[in-house]
Amino acid sequence: MKISIITATWNSAVTIENAILSVTSQGYPDLEHIIVDGNSSDATLPIIFRHADRIDKLISEPDHGIYDAMNKGISLATGDVIGILNSDDFYAHPHVLKKVARVFEDESIHTCYGDLVYVDPANVSRITRYWRSGNHNPRNFYQGWMPPHPTFFVRRSVYEKYGNFNLSLGTAADYELTLRLLLKYGVSTTYIPEVLVHMRSGGASNASLKSRLATVRMANLSWQVNNLKPLPWTLTFRLLSKLIQYTRMRDAVMPA
Repeated sequence: MKISIITATWNSAVTIENAILSVTSQGYPDLEHIIVDGNSSDATLPIIFRHADRIDKLISEPDHGIYDAMNKGISLATGDVIGILNSDDFYAHPHVLKKVARVFEDESIHTCYGDLVYVDPANVSRITRYWRSGNHNPRNFYQGWMPPHPTFFVRRSVYEKYGNFNLSLGTAADYELTLRLLLKYGVSTTYIPEVLVHMRSGGASNASLKSRLATVRMANLSWQVNNLKPLPWTLTFRLLSKLIQYTRMRDAVMPA
């Protein structure tokens, strides 16, 4: 089974090498790594070029943000399964893709996800937030649930059938995608009960109170564009779930 990993970059010189090496360290035999760069002006591209033998496809051109870059990557992907690894993320252990591939051996499964931890950008061994996903039930979306997108793997055929990221949803585009696939269309999924990805804190949707409120507004719009109606407390619970994640500071080292 071929797996395509898409990494979107823009002025990611500080972290991109770590992301590339994280993908390479998986040692997965049928792997395609695609990097979509937004015309970086720092040392991102020279660092990528140093690892050209590890990269299968690279494009660098202006884009309309990270989800536009991801959509470009999806259009280039030839794998049976597609995963997204952001330029400042890295896999929790060297067997993540092997475990993902085992899940997709079941042809009835079309997506899967796991847990994620946020780490201190200055000290990636220090966990700042723990996102334990739990088993999926469509009703969970009404309680503010969503899977952590960097751990979300999707069959390419699902994107072809139901579409890619909706760029009009801004930083909630990943939320809208999972809402559309798992709730609106009932695409099958399964939970891998362990940490799959480490994410450095400070992403676009968490950068400030203003950006967080904007993400909440876009999350509400995500329901509207799919002709779905959240419960009165759905988005409040979504915010509360993030607060709960801060209470889950525990060792996230995964078994080999």
